[in-house]
Amino acid sequence: MYATQALTQLVPLAADELDKNKVTPGVLGFLVFAALAVGVWLLMKSMNRHMGKVDFEEAPDPAAEPAGADGGAETAASGSGTKANASGKG
Repeated sequence: MYATQALTQLVPLAADELDKNKVTPGVLGFLVFAALAVGVWLLMKSMNRHMGKVDFEEAPDPAAEPAGADGGAETAASGSGTKANASGKG
């Protein structure tokens, strides 16, 4: 006996009990939704952990710093290092 034949024989039995106005997702729908919610929570927790490991220091804006004797030497030194890092070599 095929599975489709078995299901077609069970449909009339379920049709008497099924109220089309009160169809709900049931336990399976809740379990799927809960599994998705737990998965999203775990992904967010993992993302926060990985983002906490990122050490990002923004390069100072050369236009915002005053052009002084000491400031010019610091920006030139930091600017050359920034270009090497940005090119992927350092």
